[in-house]
Amino acid sequence: MTEDRLRVVVVDDHTVMRAGVVALLASEPSIAIVGEAGDGREAVELVERLGPDVALIDLRMPVLDGVAATTAIVAGPARTRVLILTTYDTDAEIERAVEAGAIGYLLKDTTREQLVAAIHAAARGETVLAPRVAERLVARMRRPVQVALTAREIDVLNAVADGLSNADIGKRLIIAEATVKTHLLRVFAKLDVSDRTHAVVVAFERGLLTRPDRSA
Repeated sequence: MTEDRLRVVVVDDHTVMRAGVVALLASEPSIAIVGEAGDGREAVELVERLGPDVALIDLRMPVLDGVAATTAIVAGPARTRVLILTTYDTDAEIERAVEAGAIGYLLKDTTREQLVAAIHAAARGETVLAPRVAERLVARMRRPVQVALTAREIDVLNAVADGLSNADIGKRLIIAEATVKTHLLRVFAKLDVSDRTHAVVVAFERGLLTRPDRSA
């Protein structure tokens, strides 16, 4: 009977590691392992079919990685919480997983007691982070955000500020119009904007562009 227990699926492409996690949780009376998967696509199908409370998912897997699987699960009909369980703790990995919708991020050196507690917390909708992961996230949040534009990107933005079209910018800088568009797309991404006007406004606000001195 699993009605009074949390239903969990374990997803990891390493068979031995997956078996180890299952064995670790097998003796926990409050948890029932209802399924296993070896890649992200299997995980998504398993969650759709079983609707578990929590999915323990590794990050780097074949066919569909943990981030893509998390995105699909979170967007799907099941109300399954995704808890990442991995060996990777880089800023990029953590950020991608959190942005995909994972409610927690644990490392594989987590103890049995910590894992059980994390599964219960995740099922309640609480964010769960390994201490090392939490430290990295806090450090990243405290780090000043700096955007660096290349000299050519600044040239393009200055031309936009002067009211030039892409074609005219290309003529001024002696580059193809397609190249101008490429530079602008990169600027949009760096400044987190979606159009030319906002790009110029944000660039001025951040001191990336300077207004010409009209007093002379």
